[in-house]
Amino acid sequence: MKFAHISDSHLGGWRQPELQALNLESFRKVIDTCIAEEVNFVLFTGDLFDTPFPQIEILKETFHEFRRLKDKAIKCYIIAGSHDYSVSGKTFLEVLEKAGFCEISKSEEEEGKIVLKPIIHEGYYIYGYPGKKSGLEVDDLKKIIIKESYSNNFRILMLHTTIKEAAEDIPVESISLNDLPKADYYALGHIHVDFEKEINNKPAIYGGPTFPNNFKELEELKYGSFYIINIEGYTKIIKKEIKLKEVELVELEITNAIRATEKILEHLQRRDLKDKIVLLKIFGDLKEGKPSDIKFSDIESFIKKSGAYSFLKNISKLELEKKDFSNEFFNQDMERIEEVLIKRYNKENPSKFNEYIMPLIEALDLEKQEGEKNDIFNNRLLSEVNKVLDVEL
Repeated sequence: MKFAHISDSHLGGWRQPELQALNLESFRKVIDTCIAEEVNFVLFTGDLFDTPFPQIEILKETFHEFRRLKDKAIKCYIIAGSHDYSVSGKTFLEVLEKAGFCEISKSEEEEGKIVLKPIIHEGYYIYGYPGKKSGLEVDDLKKIIIKESYSNNFRILMLHTTIKEAAEDIPVESISLNDLPKADYYALGHIHVDFEKEINNKPAIYGGPTFPNNFKELEELKYGSFYIINIEGYTKIIKKEIKLKEVELVELEITNAIRATEKILEHLQRRDLKDKIVLLKIFGDLKEGKPSDIKFSDIESFIKKSGAYSFLKNISKLELEKKDFSNEFFNQDMERIEEVLIKRYNKENPSKFNEYIMPLIEALDLEKQEGEKNDIFNNRLLSEVNKVLDVEL
């Protein structure tokens, strides 16, 4: 038996059109590989979509790929993730199931426990439980049980959650592998990391993402991936990387914003940027000038003329040299006043929620595209806010 383990595709998640297109292209490549490898079935362990209600164009492309699998008689089994999960229970995963393209794992409550119902595929017992917003599934997972006796049947458990062994010291809700029902393969989703571990000689693997979901993931992962699992008396695990575009990271320390544009352009001229995703990461304490003195429009223009596929910048670690801000408001431009006020507020009102302030401001700064309808723009705006807060809106 051979099956594929796919997770965290986040289709529709990128704001930049070219990266959204590359995300879809990566997903098509995954499906191409599944068909070429002649897998018997495919597991989707959450966050197929970036939102419970994706745009119509994303749905059309996704349905087309599921149709290709169905035409090849490849079965698909799926659970919702924290992004495509809806408290109402109404998501487009159900539309996929109703169309006969997949089967969603089910469960039922019984005497204070959550009983996972099996999907049986030629003697393989497949169980699953969905991910929820803000790790709310963790308490449920402590109550899940499997009633079928542990026999010679191969047992697969699909979960979209944070496993303690993968989270390490990160302070998030999580559950240990040892607290889960016994399985022969733990198909995991949610955390976008390379994680292959065994529990009682049984593999536990995070399957995705099929394409990096943000600047940091492009920097660290560079490519998407998924897994092919071959059962030949033993479990053979094959990681498949999806290399469509190269990532070029340009990382520079800047202390003089007035001369920064020239320095950055000189550095870029020494790089081969053609058809690459260019990540510009600038950090440092500015002794002269301010971030708005850096001419990012000139930098972006040069990168595009160099034939780059896409360009993203990160200046979150670029700071004015530490000073007493109390007398500086009238000497700073409007772009800096916001940041100064937030820093002061954070100092005077310490809270774990303060970390959401800047990401929310950036998310709400989303601009409406030319010709974009109001409802589509509103959905994009809500999706960006949802990413920051990780709550159901």
